[in-house]
Amino acid sequence: MQFFERNPESLRSTARLLKAAACILVAGFLSQCSSTAPKGSLVVSVKDQKLGIYNTDGKLAKKYDISTSKFGLGDQKGSNRTPLGKCQIVAKIGHGLPAGAVLKSRRWNGEVLKPNAPGRDPIVSRILWLKGTETANRNTFNRFIYIHGTPEEKNLGRPASYGCVRMGMKDVVDLFNTVNIGANVVITKSHLPRGAEEAPAPEEGSPALQTPEAQGQPLEIAKITPSEGEKNRAAENEAKAKAKLGPATILYKAPTAVSQPEAKVAGKATTKPKAKA
Repeated sequence: MQFFERNPESLRSTARLLKAAACILVAGFLSQCSSTAPKGSLVVSVKDQKLGIYNTDGKLAKKYDISTSKFGLGDQKGSNRTPLGKCQIVAKIGHGLPAGAVLKSRRWNGEVLKPNAPGRDPIVSRILWLKGTETANRNTFNRFIYIHGTPEEKNLGRPASYGCVRMGMKDVVDLFNTVNIGANVVITKSHLPRGAEEAPAPEEGSPALQTPEAQGQPLEIAKITPSEGEKNRAAENEAKAKAKLGPATILYKAPTAVSQPEAKVAGKATTKPKAKA
């Protein structure tokens, strides 16, 4: 105190520094409480029935119409509900397939559908497999909760799924090409966080959306060639199309030289049953 009594200017300078520090702390606290998205992440809004991609500065770069579960929200096994909370993309399945490709048990069966094909509701185009990172959504992965394409595009914008997050056939391809394994996903009952909708979309392979090296990839995506059964099914579908047995369906023959993707866990192909969409 004697020092400050002899040096009043030092006392005033110290007071200004303390005041500035207090302002910085308050500003930091308020910024944490503001409605901004986690940096470099996806947010699924159940209230808006939309999915948003956020840039590294927390601004909304792009949004899509989606559908969450028509059975409500929750993580109970067998409930067909959409889980809430923080998740992570742990597998990407369907690279290189045409939009509308039917994925049965995470494998292409050689068929490609048009949007809103009557009487058809399979998983199509792409799969982004989610894993819950909180206690409240710990069953997400084993419940086969995906972000995936749907032919029922007319129902997007309202709850219509069996637990997954549905997207348009081409929209899910766009999302698949934008985000990487390890990207964070938040499923919330609230509106999409505020942001600049016209901000440029993240580039493919953006560092903010990549898995940290120390974290690793929980699942690996393997490339395998189609089996004989898949080739035969594709040939049958092509024959049906030529015979006009499926007028509302476009069918596509599986390539023999191009490989198909499949999810692998610890080097072994998964054998889990087909998930409801």
